[in-house]
Amino acid sequence: MKLLVKALVWASVAALASSLAVAASPIVTPAQHLTGSPLLGNWLLDTSRMPIPPEQRPQSVRFAFADAGNNTLAMHVDIVYAPGNEVHSASTAPLDGTPAPVKNSPEGDAASFKSPAPNVLVMALQRGSVLVSTRIYAVEPDGQHLVETAVYPGKDGSIVMRTNYFTRAR
Repeated sequence: MKLLVKALVWASVAALASSLAVAASPIVTPAQHLTGSPLLGNWLLDTSRMPIPPEQRPQSVRFAFADAGNNTLAMHVDIVYAPGNEVHSASTAPLDGTPAPVKNSPEGDAASFKSPAPNVLVMALQRGSVLVSTRIYAVEPDGQHLVETAVYPGKDGSIVMRTNYFTRAR
């Protein structure tokens, strides 16, 4: 299991490095990240680009990122699954990597956030004391598209990297 955690961390670092290549933004202090950050707002998942059969895809996924003050980020995730059942998750965490509770998430009960650039968010999700996934969100230069790279252990113990594509909600 230790080897899987190390591999997950290394895969997360690799995904972050590729996201930072998209970042190419001026150096800003952490307290300035949320002021005018292109991450803030509502994002809709393009379910048509998911690599699973259409009948298994969620009907909709909406992320909302908001400045919660004091260099903290509020994240709300609303999912309507294929059969129609809904999940509404929320977390508010500082951007210094300190874990904070996640309410009503099917994936984790705690999250940590860091924002190495105004258009990049790194999130670690944990269930109990186990890291279950790392996600890197990078807003593309047009400010209208968000790419999520999720890294997590597969069913056979291998590392899985999945990319999801979001569009800014109007």
